Amino acid sequence: MKIGLSYDLKDSVAAGQEQPEDALEEYDSMETVDALKAAIEAKGHSVVKLGGGREFLRRVLSEEVDFVFNISEGLGSYRSREAQVPSVLEMLNIPYSGADPQCLSVCLDKHLTKKLVSLEGVPTPRWSVIDRANVKSVDWVSLPSPAFVKPVWEGSSKGIRLNSLVRDPRQIQSTVTHLLKQYHQPVLVEEYISGQEVTVGVVGNSPPRLVGIMGVVPRQKDADFVYSLEVKRDYENLVDYECPAKLDKVVLNNIEKYALKTFQVLECRDFSRIDFRISADGTPYFLEINPLAGLNPRSSDLIIMAKLIGLTYNGLIGSILDAALKRLEQ
Repeated sequence: MKIGLSYDLKDSVAAGQEQPEDALEEYDSMETVDALKAAIEAKGHSVVKLGGGREFLRRVLSEEVDFVFNISEGLGSYRSREAQVPSVLEMLNIPYSGADPQCLSVCLDKHLTKKLVSLEGVPTPRWSVIDRANVKSVDWVSLPSPAFVKPVWEGSSKGIRLNSLVRDPRQIQSTVTHLLKQYHQPVLVEEYISGQEVTVGVVGNSPPRLVGIMGVVPRQKDADFVYSLEVKRDYENLVDYECPAKLDKVVLNNIEKYALKTFQVLECRDFSRIDFRISADGTPYFLEINPLAGLNPRSSDLIIMAKLIGLTYNGLIGSILDAALKRLEQ
């Protein structure tokens, strides 16, 4: 099978002067693209690099691929940007891996995602959304405190920094104002859950199955832990990973139940990564989901998780591809 790879490289996306320092954080490196190409070729397929943006449009029209393995994050700051490539592929009737445009658009919007999963009984921290239209009328004292403050339409920890954990109304107002100016989108103010950070990998469709439940354990034990962009950029020195997470069996069972329910409620496909915080009483609180999880061979959480359970990079990518191709046969 001739498989196209769609992606957006950091080196190919221009960061404007008005954009925040982490504006290109979600975009990929050629290291990831080359690793994916090798993994797909190991399954016996030929691979064509399609790239992203206008290059993708030109190449997908000329290359006549049978299928596309999609990791494109899309361009711009739109909440639907991850749906750009899948929408084009559907228009051209070219099958592809991963979630469809509707799922990707919903899941990038943290506010909408939390609404949907909470309606299905999945616990999620209390939250409010603040935008430029309502910021002047906010009752800052009524918001959860301590709180976690982050942009609504971002991934890869964009806008999630060490100072995202705020402890009083003054700090909340200051941080929200800064994020509104920097990221040009609404801001989520979420009740902070002090406890174990856990991320869950899911692969497959009918039924989906867990790759693992991985605990993120900070080496510095004397303060509330924030799995921030600073930490992720220096993860080898700042955190340890445990898979499976060292939690009570009942808690692990609840994490699995909520992760699979979230995957299915949001109608994800093929693979995903889901983040939780575990409260002091053992309740797993859903934070967010990434249906287009990072696949860097060294640093992506899903890949680290797979390695901890003895699954190779090629093995994980192969299972994602197999899930997508099997779905297309049904």
